Amino acid sequence: MNRLDSLYIGDILKRARENNDLTQEEVAEELGIGRDAIIRIEKGSRKIAVEELQRLIRIYNLNVEDILFSEEETSAEDVKGIILAGGSGTRLYPITKAESKQLISVYDKPMVYYPLSVLMQAGIKDILIITTPEDQAGFKRLLGDGKQFGINLQYAVQPSPDGLAQAFIIGEEFIGNSSCAMVLGDNIFYGNGLTRELKRAIANAKNDVATIYGYQVKDPERFGIMELDEHNNVLSVEEKPTNPKSDYAITGLYFYPSGVSKKAKAIKPSARGELEITSLNDLYLQENKLKACLLGEGYSWFDTGTFDSLLDASNMIRTIQNNRDAVICCPEKIAYEHGWINDVQIENAANELKKNSYGKYLSKIMGK
Repeated sequence: MNRLDSLYIGDILKRARENNDLTQEEVAEELGIGRDAIIRIEKGSRKIAVEELQRLIRIYNLNVEDILFSEEETSAEDVKGIILAGGSGTRLYPITKAESKQLISVYDKPMVYYPLSVLMQAGIKDILIITTPEDQAGFKRLLGDGKQFGINLQYAVQPSPDGLAQAFIIGEEFIGNSSCAMVLGDNIFYGNGLTRELKRAIANAKNDVATIYGYQVKDPERFGIMELDEHNNVLSVEEKPTNPKSDYAITGLYFYPSGVSKKAKAIKPSARGELEITSLNDLYLQENKLKACLLGEGYSWFDTGTFDSLLDASNMIRTIQNNRDAVICCPEKIAYEHGWINDVQIENAANELKKNSYGKYLSKIMGK
């Protein structure tokens, strides 16, 4: 965030008052101060006491995030997204001998729908899907150009799995001078507060700070790990350590500021010959430009690269959806809520899928 001063807060409070159809006199009376004080607060010429700000937040029914992050800072209009869906998926052989891992089903939808939903939840519409050469046709058959979701999809090839950070080199022209989020094609994220955390990461990226997401695991030696201090500041990042310094795995979701492709090009291949994402994160850490968001209770994260994790994810999604009588991580619903697609488009999608519960849910969204 560029600044958190009286003028910035005043603008937000003025908009909130007007949105609640309140006059300056009504707010002044509620606070027990003069109308001229409200005028000066909204102009940014009067400092706001902590108690006054707390009461205004209650009066206007604001979230703290409304104060901390401006609409401009959290807008994803100029943010690019990448889904890295390469790799050979050998841990899921023989299934993945015939089909890309990211195209197999996780309960009622293709695996790639889940990372796609994360980027769409963040408000990102321009997305590059990086695949293996042999699997790209399957992704295009499934997703096309993204018009059905009101987004813009492009495609690129990763000839061989030479590391996650290679995605930013492959996508350099696509990213341009924009901030960029990348999610791995086999990662599933779910939680009621996820959209809020994604908005925070966008604000960080626009202020030249990268964001990584941590999730507590029982087998940290299998993952990239973040070491944290008592205030959850990142002290170090390490790839699959023998003696992990914490049990917080770095998940497959990353937000980076403008210039990430240039940084990726500066990375030297690791001992296993890959451009490690951990090395890229370490570059930001050394510049004191790396923040961690810890996904605690209420969040679920799956790296669906094994048979067990694939089944666990499917069972979780089935349970949640049956309990709520809803479809989660549904790109059509996200697009509809953003206003990216209209009633006709979602009705067409519902008709195409009318023989299953997914299609019935799309009809339910429109009240039909």
